[in-house]
Amino acid sequence: MARVLFLSHRIPYPPNKGDKIRSWHFLRHFADAHDVSLASFVDDPDDMRHAGVLEEVCAECYLEPIARSALQLRNLVGVASGQPITVSHYRSARMRDKVAALLARKPDVVFAFSGAMAQYLPEAASGRLRIVDFADVDSDKWAQYARQCSPAVAWIYRREARTLLRQERAAAGHADATLFVSEVEADLFRGMAPESAAKVHAIRNGVDAEFFSADRTLPSPFDPAARPLVFTGMMDYWANVDGAKWFAEHVFPRIRRAVPAAEFWVVGASPTPAVQGLSGRPGVRVTGRVPDVRPYLRHAAVVVAPLRIARGVQNKILEAMAMGRAVVTTHSAAEGVDGAAVDRELVAATEEQAFADAVVQLLQRPEEAETMGAHARARVLRDYDWTANLAQLDALIGLGRRAGVPRETGAMVRQ
Repeated sequence: MARVLFLSHRIPYPPNKGDKIRSWHFLRHFADAHDVSLASFVDDPDDMRHAGVLEEVCAECYLEPIARSALQLRNLVGVASGQPITVSHYRSARMRDKVAALLARKPDVVFAFSGAMAQYLPEAASGRLRIVDFADVDSDKWAQYARQCSPAVAWIYRREARTLLRQERAAAGHADATLFVSEVEADLFRGMAPESAAKVHAIRNGVDAEFFSADRTLPSPFDPAARPLVFTGMMDYWANVDGAKWFAEHVFPRIRRAVPAAEFWVVGASPTPAVQGLSGRPGVRVTGRVPDVRPYLRHAAVVVAPLRIARGVQNKILEAMAMGRAVVTTHSAAEGVDGAAVDRELVAATEEQAFADAVVQLLQRPEEAETMGAHARARVLRDYDWTANLAQLDALIGLGRRAGVPRETGAMVRQ
């Protein structure tokens, strides 16, 4: 049994957001066979009530509250010193002291979930296997933000992209292995950090295909006469906010002219005022937090993921595919679903009219939507099983075993 130190920028439970779904499954996978110590920040005070779940899973838990706001002294100091805000936001003397104490116990594996936590990795290996799970290439995400926003703030995002890439390359250089959620992300980073290309691996996310199953009997939240289009996610996340606004303002009116019964449902917690304001538009519904997202997916005529800014795998797409729904998304979001057959397992369209036309075709030809949904679920079952994908994590620890790391062989409702 190996001793694992797991570092996370956000408490891994409850798994109700994309990054927390991944970190929770990784943590549980480690804990099934190894002795795990967790050191994590907590940016939502409500999440602290779930600490008991983590204490049952881990040998030790250290949870440090942190403010959500980026307007903090540590971030301003980071900017002044040339550091990316993504890193300075998670810089803490208390966390550094706690990690140092945990490192003194000589863990066999140090696993940093997110580039922000790579700052706590020991630069010297000292017999430890050091792994960083970047998940996505965040520096490229900030570069995308810069291209989408006004010139007044674009320079901030360009600066973040530039300084964060420098930090990502440094972290990859110190690590023994770096992980990403897809081959697309891994290949992108290999090109951006060629000196570490040999240490870059892709480990896909997974889906609980039994929990997200179209065979479940779930009551419909929609009017029987409606043709609902559903978009799910945390609605205070900028990419989701941008996507909801773009679709409601520029795409949905075209769809509604062709299919008057169409409705656009924005389903997810913490909608910003901009998202809430969309509910005043004809046919647009904003739910806010819901106890269970599955009824909305199960009874959607089409699931849409209108993400103009996208990095990595979108769990919202995988969950809809697992439930046998036809999904229309953008090309950048579709790239994250490794190997997906466009126009067979999902539809990708980026321009407003093309996106609208794709949705209208599926609404007008429901048999095509059903067939696509069946192909989509088959893809998820084939390539997005957590047990199979996390076996690659065992292989990485196996590499560590050959270098001296001992090892024994042997759901949460999203909002």
